[in-house]
Amino acid sequence: MKRCLIIIIGFFAVLSIFSLSLIRDEKFPRKNFKGWNPEFKLHQPDLFKEAGALTNAFADFDNDGDLDLFVGFRGKPNRLYQNDKGKFKDVAAQVGLADSDVTRTAAWGDYNGDGHMDLFVGFVSSSKSWNRLYRNDGGGKHFTDVTKSAGVKLTGSFRQASWIDFDNDGDVDLFVGLRDKPNVLFQNKNGKFIDVAKQLGIGDSRRTVGAAWFDYDKDGDLDCYVTNMDGDANGLYRNDGLKFVDVAKEAGVETGGRALGSEMFGSVRPCLGDYDNYGNIDIFLANYGPNGLYRNINGIKFKNVAPELGLAIDNCYDTGTWGDYDNNGRLDLYVNGTITRGKSYEDYLFHNDENGFINITPKIIKDNNGDHGAQWVDFDQDGDLDLALTGAAADGMHHLLRNELSEELAQQSLQVLVLDDKGHYTYAGSEVRLYEAGTKKLLGTNMFDTGSGYNSQNAMPVHFGLRGVKSVNVEVTVLTKGGRKSVWLENVNPKTYRGCYLIIKVNANGELVK
Repeated sequence: MKRCLIIIIGFFAVLSIFSLSLIRDEKFPRKNFKGWNPEFKLHQPDLFKEAGALTNAFADFDNDGDLDLFVGFRGKPNRLYQNDKGKFKDVAAQVGLADSDVTRTAAWGDYNGDGHMDLFVGFVSSSKSWNRLYRNDGGGKHFTDVTKSAGVKLTGSFRQASWIDFDNDGDVDLFVGLRDKPNVLFQNKNGKFIDVAKQLGIGDSRRTVGAAWFDYDKDGDLDCYVTNMDGDANGLYRNDGLKFVDVAKEAGVETGGRALGSEMFGSVRPCLGDYDNYGNIDIFLANYGPNGLYRNINGIKFKNVAPELGLAIDNCYDTGTWGDYDNNGRLDLYVNGTITRGKSYEDYLFHNDENGFINITPKIIKDNNGDHGAQWVDFDQDGDLDLALTGAAADGMHHLLRNELSEELAQQSLQVLVLDDKGHYTYAGSEVRLYEAGTKKLLGTNMFDTGSGYNSQNAMPVHFGLRGVKSVNVEVTVLTKGGRKSVWLENVNPKTYRGCYLIIKVNANGELVK
């Protein structure tokens, strides 16, 4: 009798699960639900078609209010696409950025605090392949190579470069992850740089290919998560002020979700975002081996939830990038398949539907070969996120895919740009949280880029989808000498900022500047 009862209960349990799945499919029919099925179209396809691209990075280098795009290539002249109200043209040769070395990393940062975005470019390993630091001379006209005079000349197999203020002194420092030698941390001293990596304990000698900086423990300074290849463990370097301590094992992020010890497996890109809108910064890992998604548990430990949420795909991937493509208030995830060992792996676009992630990859993405760089960006300022890709293969591409979300849904969003009191971009790693006005409901968390895409760093606003939300309170958290400081703007109407950014200025004391 007991056995029959168990069988009956089991039958109805299975039936209930099946019924729930039918209800879920009926509630979210892919073909009929506006904003679920993504539609993208190639933007200026004759311009963005060259193969062999490795990295891409966005910034407003000419200070005209829209985002420009740098693309690094494999043995072809690099390109700088100047954006004029959504139309691009290549000005790299004109401004002095058309290097032809194999370019593996690019990062935008205002290293000298003059209000113009400068560019760090890193190449592959050879005796002649030192990096370049290009000073932006202003006006969108010219860049000057200041590599030697600034003290940042290196040789090596360059991967992730990040402009961050690790010591909270108000200027940006430079971290460089290297595939073939210890990582470097250049401290900025009035525009001149000193390597302090060994001294501070962050000169990881493992085979680093990715890095992202964030205040994971919320103690007021930036910590660094580095991802390593060829079976090496990853590192989480906690910033203790006078030194960095690797706490990856204790925090639970040592493996990144893949196996250790075998050269077949490794972690490539860490991608930061608050996927569940709990207010903490989580980490997605694009791996050789199963991908990982580490949920931040109160800034102390992380838990890999990729298997239960459908993201632990076991192949070879180079990057992931978070972006709310349909403006429904939850971060969706783009994951690219790389080209390695003679095989091209497919890309994925996952829709975040609260209960997990659903593969909704459109044909225009499936038709691509494996690629490297991937960035979500609203290049035309219409309110929805577009997608920029790079493809390394001989028949690859560097597409710019325009999001065809309806105007009604596209405009239900807000982009926030945080600057210092001089109007300069020096707060990489700062956090923005939006709450529904009149309530304490957290709508989302985002942070300013410290290493994303594929070995790149952007200097651009953070984007929030706000479907059905009419007014928000904005909290901005910056890191200062006095620790974490937050400022608030209340009752912000997103409609006021259609076609532009909400710009928030915060001084060195963490105070709002009006």
